Amino acid sequence: MSAAGPRAAAPGGARRIAATLRHAACAALLSASACAMLSAPLSAQPANDPAPLRYSDPAEERRFHDLVAELRCVMCQNQSLADSNAQIAHDLRREVLDLMRQGKSDAQIKEFLVARYGEFVLYRPRVESTTWLLWFGPALVLLAGGYLVARVIRTRASGTGADDGTATDLGRTSRGGEDEQEW
Repeated sequence: MSAAGPRAAAPGGARRIAATLRHAACAALLSASACAMLSAPLSAQPANDPAPLRYSDPAEERRFHDLVAELRCVMCQNQSLADSNAQIAHDLRREVLDLMRQGKSDAQIKEFLVARYGEFVLYRPRVESTTWLLWFGPALVLLAGGYLVARVIRTRASGTGADDGTATDLGRTSRGGEDEQEW
């Protein structure tokens, strides 16, 4: 072999090593940025309420618990404000307690929350023209069902069904057209 042969082979091997190091550096950089992006949301919210609520007397605590049991969490739609562990529920409980300490009545506190979050925040919405169907709809469906059942019973009792002698008409007619009692 000539002297030029080993020197020519060395630069090609160095290129491969340099390319491998670049690929490894890119992979490390991508994995580090992916870990950073995935762990960012985990540290965005605290795990629980840092300081529990303190009440001045048992009457205030009773009123507070009665009030937050009537309010719905705006995030967890089927839980009351008292039962929810969402961060907004913690904030709203603090807000309710602050409003109570400012001397606001339960009605004023509910009105404040309805103004901010809408009628949805109340477990028992007010009877207004926009909620009539919600309040009276079940009664209307029950009345309509009772009317239909009564009408079917009256129709069957009057015997206005098929009475042409071919049908048994609830067992009152035989095949020959004579009246029989079926036991």
